[in-house]
Amino acid sequence: MRAAATAVLAAAALALACGGLRPPDLGRLYERSARHQGPERNPVIVIPGILASRLVEAPSGKLVWGAFFGDAARPQSREGARLSALPMRLGAELEELRDGAVADGVLDKFRLVGLPIQMKAYVGILEALSAGGYRDEDLQIPGVDPGSDHFSCFQFDYDFRRDNVENARRLHEFILDRRASILDERRRRFGSVDEDLKFDVIAHSMGGLILRYYLRYGDAGLPADGSLPEITWAGARHVAKAVLISPPNAGGAEALSYLVEGRRFGRIGPRYDAAVLSTYPSMFQLLPRVRHRPVFDQSTGEAVDFMDPEPWERYGWGLADPAEDRVLEMLLDGVADPAERRRIALDHLHKCLERARRFHAALDVPASPPAGTDLYLMAGDAVDTPRVLAVGRGGELRVAAWAQGDGRVLRSSALMDERAVDDWQPEVRSPIDWTQVTFLFRDHLDITHDPVFVDNVLYLLLEAPSSTPRAAAR
Repeated sequence: MRAAATAVLAAAALALACGGLRPPDLGRLYERSARHQGPERNPVIVIPGILASRLVEAPSGKLVWGAFFGDAARPQSREGARLSALPMRLGAELEELRDGAVADGVLDKFRLVGLPIQMKAYVGILEALSAGGYRDEDLQIPGVDPGSDHFSCFQFDYDFRRDNVENARRLHEFILDRRASILDERRRRFGSVDEDLKFDVIAHSMGGLILRYYLRYGDAGLPADGSLPEITWAGARHVAKAVLISPPNAGGAEALSYLVEGRRFGRIGPRYDAAVLSTYPSMFQLLPRVRHRPVFDQSTGEAVDFMDPEPWERYGWGLADPAEDRVLEMLLDGVADPAERRRIALDHLHKCLERARRFHAALDVPASPPAGTDLYLMAGDAVDTPRVLAVGRGGELRVAAWAQGDGRVLRSSALMDERAVDDWQPEVRSPIDWTQVTFLFRDHLDITHDPVFVDNVLYLLLEAPSSTPRAAAR
């Protein structure tokens, strides 16, 4: 039966390819809707993923992230490592550990040795919005003049290194500020307007995690006593349609690899050491769920609880790797004792893991958004994506199993699918009550360039009724 179904799907795909079907003429489909700029049209906020916001040091203006040339921070140098990393200090809460870097706009490209490199996923979103008549003076799409209607679209930049809860609270301030300015502009243009203004929000990758926390909890932080905040849907009061693109709702194995091994950006770009990346609370919040058993020790066959600091010390991972003291010596200026540097690093590791565990728990509580707020998922499921990592004797990681996704985010992670491998059932079991799910056959960065993505996004924003009935996703 399974072989027959597979054959039918393959035949259908071949028929479409041989039929020469072309993407629809989106201009003809949405031209009239795109031109309409009435007061009932929701403004749009775009939340990019990790790495897609420009960071500069204030007040010097030194570029921390956004280019790999000239006077930009070089993470392999002493000064560049300190600029790129967040501070670490014993006895300080993560929110207190601040440096001089601030977000300074969303990146549609960064510069590598003088050459502009497009942030492909984000540029795709901007191009789709431009086709839909959404205007933002910061869109920076060639040939597009934002004109006088640029108040219909806004980009939310943020320091992607920091805690996602902290950035969700910043999103609340951003929304309130834009809401006030939009209402003033609409009164000026249209006279009396509906004061119950809502936004449509498009969030890519890690931006989807920030948005999901905001919808559930508004500007509420994680309680100091270790409990979970009450789900109030305070943020949902300001959001009509939430479109999440490739969100790592259940995390991803790639994040653990970066925290253990570091990462090089591009073939000729700089390398960010594990100790630098491990100062970012957000990186730990991208880790997969232990209950999904994504990591095992190949010597024992036992699952690894990587949310516990003990395996990090046992395997010598990230901030617990003695070899990273070379980097710690650059980051912890003035701390001459290697033992003290290690104590500070392990303290920071403990804090980041605990924060991530609580952030995950807050997002994993099953809950349905209130009427008037709809959740749309767009994700990839055609690219082999790391699902399980094996830990070798020396603590090294290797991919032991793959599954379908977009190359970075598993299909099951985007859905937040809780079906266990040994307790499988036909229907998806997710704590997220999706209004609609759309799968695309592209990788993590190319999804937003797919005509199917553009067509569906424009339909959702321009034509789809709000509060559509929810499919039985759970």
